[in-house]
Amino acid sequence: LPPRADFSSEEFVVPWKLRCLAETFASGEIRGRTLIDVGSGPTIYQLLSACDHFEEIVATDYLAVNREELGRWARGEPGAFDWSPFIQHVCKIEGRGEPWQDKERRLRERLRRILPIDVHRPEPLGAPLRPPADALLSAFCLEAVSPDRAAFVRALAHVGNLLRPGGHALLLGALGESFYLAGAARLPVVPLRESDVREALAAAGFALRELRSYAMPAALRTGVDDVDGVFFAHAQK
Repeated sequence: LPPRADFSSEEFVVPWKLRCLAETFASGEIRGRTLIDVGSGPTIYQLLSACDHFEEIVATDYLAVNREELGRWARGEPGAFDWSPFIQHVCKIEGRGEPWQDKERRLRERLRRILPIDVHRPEPLGAPLRPPADALLSAFCLEAVSPDRAAFVRALAHVGNLLRPGGHALLLGALGESFYLAGAARLPVVPLRESDVREALAAAGFALRELRSYAMPAALRTGVDDVDGVFFAHAQK
């Protein structure tokens, strides 16, 4: 919701996240048969630029309620969340003049599997992904489900098992966040610094290609969390 998901300016955090993904996929380097999204939650915004570069997208989440919500959107059921403002914005920044409905239809076609996952297991899906994914994406998952930095590193290594050697990993996550609110629930988060992200990627067997960060402006500190900023990392296994 606004003010974070305000598409009137690139200075807001959601447009910043979408631009990071759009610019990285626009290079054409990250492509292949399968992309796996780790900890999708009930959201699809993180997949909008990815869907043009992969034959299949595998969404995952620990919670059945989130997998069910993704399924409702993928099937176009009445009452599913309306992601059209996000889709329209991604089409605008990609600059190809594509009708947003075409991108929506393409993502629905390519979102072929929605699977349960537990990133704290060495085999997060319960069995190896066959064939391994060509790319991995994860947005605001690992730091939110890990009790400490060591568990965050282990979870990163576990999800790396889903990726082929040489495959690309794209991570979006929170910096300096210790909690967020979901209704009345106050959920803990591992506070990360940029240096923690760099060290975790190296320890999990990834070579860092790019790391960007966004400092959360005072106007976007709405009380739903205590986040200092957001990071975007592109790494390679």
